[in-house]
Amino acid sequence: MSENKLLDLSFEFAVAIVNLVDGVTAPKSSYMTDQLARAGTSVGANIHEAQYAQGTKDFISKFEIALKECHETEYWLELLHETGYIPDEQYKPLQNTCGSIRRMLIASIKTAKENNKAERGL
Repeated sequence: MSENKLLDLSFEFAVAIVNLVDGVTAPKSSYMTDQLARAGTSVGANIHEAQYAQGTKDFISKFEIALKECHETEYWLELLHETGYIPDEQYKPLQNTCGSIRRMLIASIKTAKENNKAERGL
């Protein structure tokens, strides 16, 4: 574990998404699980990539992409749940974690933008 809670949480979330997707066996759900796998793992990938950003603008951009992917992940999770492909006991913890990541991203983006303005003297 690193000292970066958002980075750790998003990685754990990606692992949980991969495990969930691998456990859904209904063949007609594959288009939804493929989208969930892409979006759910992209959240952490963009957060990880932001750690090596080429400046504040790049950092903010990566976090904004992660936020968009987080919103998309929430959509696919809800759709899979509402269509009966994933039960409450799998859906609720993932939805809660996704919401936590989303809130952390929003706060981080806001802080980074404020710090960027302060650095530029605006």
